[in-house]
Amino acid sequence: MPSGIFLFEIDESFGPKIVADYYLSRDKVTPEALKILSEKHTKDLIDATYKTENIRYYSSKMKVEGLKEKIYLGFIIKPNEDIVSLKSVFEEIEKQIINNLSKDRRKMQEQLQKVLTSILSLMEKLKEPKIIQEKINEKTKALLDQGKLQDARYWIELGEKIPAQLSNAVKEAEQFYKQKLYKKSKKSYIKAAELANQIQEIEMNHILLRKGEVIGDIPLYIKEQEALNRDIKKVLEELEVRHINIVYKNVLSIIEKNIHLSNKLEDYVFIDTLENLKEVCFTALNTAIELANIDKEIKEFVKNF
Repeated sequence: MPSGIFLFEIDESFGPKIVADYYLSRDKVTPEALKILSEKHTKDLIDATYKTENIRYYSSKMKVEGLKEKIYLGFIIKPNEDIVSLKSVFEEIEKQIINNLSKDRRKMQEQLQKVLTSILSLMEKLKEPKIIQEKINEKTKALLDQGKLQDARYWIELGEKIPAQLSNAVKEAEQFYKQKLYKKSKKSYIKAAELANQIQEIEMNHILLRKGEVIGDIPLYIKEQEALNRDIKKVLEELEVRHINIVYKNVLSIIEKNIHLSNKLEDYVFIDTLENLKEVCFTALNTAIELANIDKEIKEFVKNF
């Protein structure tokens, strides 16, 4: 679960700047973390992460029209905590924040506090059936007070089975996800979403469906990543038989695609490898271009022999 939330902008002239933030612990976004996240976003990554020994930062670009600055929303989570849940709720959070954007920092901090509280409440509901049961009990009591006995009986029946079934479906989905059984995980999340819909938990329904979609896309991303890895190896193997500057240009575009795809898979260790390879290939490309220019000069000299 996130322990902090922060909103920041990246100005082309002045770099990253915190717009508003709210924390539940002493862990806060550091200037170093903000700088690293910003550098990753300026490389056209929509999602970015940075991990220290005890903290993991995750941020994503927000779709805000009409602003010169680019706005990003970030979270502080535990190092080994997955960010699929945050990605699943991001669109809902984004709407809430965009609808309440203000230049008043205090108002934005209050908004971030509401958002973080809402996320924690929702995640707690998914893990603890008693919370859902209590909400159903409140609705049932209200119906009884209104004399709507038939409706009350309906909700009593739902309260006896849905909370436990919903919680079990979510736990099952999480277990399948950890085992990398993505199709089964998606199926369990869709089942949980249907159960949430039965008890009129609309926001929960949307988020569970979204989470299922995110996880369901993972096998496709893995196949694409494997294909890109093969392409990178194939292109680099041609160094000896082709003009090296063309080879490096080709491989850089493939590496860039692989970085974006690996970001979707949260394969951040591999992203670091790709970033290092990209940097080396870029240096090699510049060197190759320089050598090509020298070759031209040499050929001009040779013409005069």
